[in-house]
Amino acid sequence: MRRRRYDAGVNMLRDRRRLSLLLLVGLLLALTGIWVWRLYLPKVVLGPQQTVQTINPKVGIHTRLTDEVEEWKIKRTLEMVREMGAPWSVEYFPWAYIEEAPGRYNWVHADQVVAHANRQGVTLIARLGFVPAWARPKDTTPLYLDEARFADFGRFAAKFAERYRGKVSYVILWNEPNLALEWGYAAPDAAKYTALLRAAYPLIKAVAPEVHVLAGALAPTLAPPGSEFGVNDLVFLQAMYDAGAAAYFDILAIHAYGWHFEPDSPPDPEVVNFRRSELLRDIMVKNGDAATPAIITEGGWNDHPRWTRAVRPAQRIVYTLRAYDIALQEWPWLDALCLWVFRFPWDQNSYQDYFTFVRTDFEPKPIYTEVQRYTHELAR
Repeated sequence: MRRRRYDAGVNMLRDRRRLSLLLLVGLLLALTGIWVWRLYLPKVVLGPQQTVQTINPKVGIHTRLTDEVEEWKIKRTLEMVREMGAPWSVEYFPWAYIEEAPGRYNWVHADQVVAHANRQGVTLIARLGFVPAWARPKDTTPLYLDEARFADFGRFAAKFAERYRGKVSYVILWNEPNLALEWGYAAPDAAKYTALLRAAYPLIKAVAPEVHVLAGALAPTLAPPGSEFGVNDLVFLQAMYDAGAAAYFDILAIHAYGWHFEPDSPPDPEVVNFRRSELLRDIMVKNGDAATPAIITEGGWNDHPRWTRAVRPAQRIVYTLRAYDIALQEWPWLDALCLWVFRFPWDQNSYQDYFTFVRTDFEPKPIYTEVQRYTHELAR
């Protein structure tokens, strides 16, 4: 009996060792396979230098490559932006994705986006924001930034501008600071946002004085006084000027959504529409800032079949082409019109999918084809 137990124990030990060896061999083979796959995977090459052919130099789009992990998709996106006839692209570069720890940077993805945009001849406008965990209190969102950390954000923005000097000449400081959601659920405060500009602007100019700093990027909203959700964009912009913001930005970033209104619908302080941009421009002029240009960094129309703020797909095409015409023919103070949004890396499964110009599989929507026709039609 003891002998049989001993033999069983020896056999069990031998089987375990054999299984461990097989698992180890399997792991080594898998790692070798991955290494070989990576070794022979076709490399994404930048390709020859390109230029954007277009009849309207103000046509732009807001890309969304932030979470696009495959380089070939980054390249294809920017190729299609060029082929659509858009010389401008806004792209998001989250601070938290790049400065992983204080002074420790990961530039791999940003380098890819910048390199491919430059090679395609697309002028990149870099939107900076999104706070790393190390730069904010515990249990706060990545959009929360204490005033004590403004200098950290400013140093990151300056590092970004310095690294891409000559490649990225436009940077946006923050996004929609007049919304509680985009301000980390703190109360939106124009004076505090101006303090952020005051901290970052001179640091950027010290390393890359030719870089254009964009401020504002305000959400068009009719929020009433005291709203917990946000501050009316017209009120917020005036409060920025009252706080001395004019000295700390070179271009005003504007968000111009049309909702269900046509692009020629007149501006009205009580309405969110495309020409609300003119009301923001009026505030700039009233504050002696007429020489400062603006860029629309988000905007456009949505063609969701059931969303109350959407339009029909054919209307969206007509409105979009008219908006590009307005930017070129009627708004000399506007440098570019970058509409939301070219493509998402994956389906959002919401009304957001109906803002896109191209599907996730790179199939062009009719609006892409019509904008492409518009930008090339008179060039023939």
